[in-house]
Amino acid sequence: MERASASAGERRAAEWIAACLRHRGLQAAVEEERAHGGYWWPLGLANLLAAAGALAARRGGFAGRLLGAVAAGIGAAAVWDEASGGGLWFRRLVLPHRSTWNVVAHAGDPGARRVVVVLAHHDAAHSGLVFHPALPRIAPRLAPQLHARASHTVPILYAVWLGPALVCGAALAGTRRLLTAGAALALAATATLADIGTSHVVPGANDNLSAVGALMALADDLARRPPEALRVMLVSTGSEESFMEGMRGFARRHFPELEPGLTEMLCLECLGGPTLVVLEGEGMLRMRDYPVQMRQSLAAAAAAAGVAVKRGLRTVAATDALIALRAGYKVATLASVDYTNFPVNYHWPTDTPEALHWQTIEDAIAVCREFLRARAGRDTLSAGGNQ
Repeated sequence: MERASASAGERRAAEWIAACLRHRGLQAAVEEERAHGGYWWPLGLANLLAAAGALAARRGGFAGRLLGAVAAGIGAAAVWDEASGGGLWFRRLVLPHRSTWNVVAHAGDPGARRVVVVLAHHDAAHSGLVFHPALPRIAPRLAPQLHARASHTVPILYAVWLGPALVCGAALAGTRRLLTAGAALALAATATLADIGTSHVVPGANDNLSAVGALMALADDLARRPPEALRVMLVSTGSEESFMEGMRGFARRHFPELEPGLTEMLCLECLGGPTLVVLEGEGMLRMRDYPVQMRQSLAAAAAAAGVAVKRGLRTVAATDALIALRAGYKVATLASVDYTNFPVNYHWPTDTPEALHWQTIEDAIAVCREFLRARAGRDTLSAGGNQ
């Protein structure tokens, strides 16, 4: 089932997930939200705007330089907003939107003030040459010691932001060489984004149906023995791959009823790799750490489950957790990586069920169980198997 963001396939997947959760005894609904459904158009158009600004600055004297600086500044601001979990004002102004679909299930005590929200997503990403699996292997091969010490991989989104930022500064300064360099970077970024937009949608078994499977296992537990004095929401978002648009819809609909001081969110991402990771933070341009208490609680849950987890890593991608983090919620992310510190088969056609590390998924489910038990009382949830 091809599940591009904000597509008919994504809707079918949401309806299937909701039906499975209802079959397990939970109340589940499919909620329709609005999304553009991609990130290549807004980022690509922002870079094209910067390239046009560079052309104006080279040809138009002071007025042209000013116009070029303004155009490139808008482009740089748009990229920064898009990649930082901002308001997505640029795509809302210039691009069409359509429907996307979230699945929201409720378990536990409906009257409880304390809430735990467990997040996954069911849409799948477009591929592209920039996601070729050979690229993450370069650093561990050429600089193994540096790679071992690094807390995150190279933040490639800076290459998308740098062109517009460089054009803006060069236009103000009147530096033609920097204008040319900035325009070249902007056009290269646009070509890369166009390649992503025209590439096929990947199967998305690791990213992120592995996490949807974990939601199903937790649903079995919660339906069998619902926790007391704790409300649990199992959420699978659509359009996560288009910079968390589904999560933004969930936020608009549900954040007013979820008190930040009484709500914790656990984001599950790419659980099918060889090494389970409690992430320390995330950010494509600006790194944001998760609350220390949440990271420690998730690591303590892993220890209680007898599951080894890796610490010290941050991701230069973005997850649904970023929207909750920026809104002031206590949030943590459980994920998995391989020796490159990347998710397995990330945004690549080989992201199939056959490539999953199933034991890691089982371990992740055990960690989630322990995390919920610690919130609800250790005898509240089933200690049964992972099926």
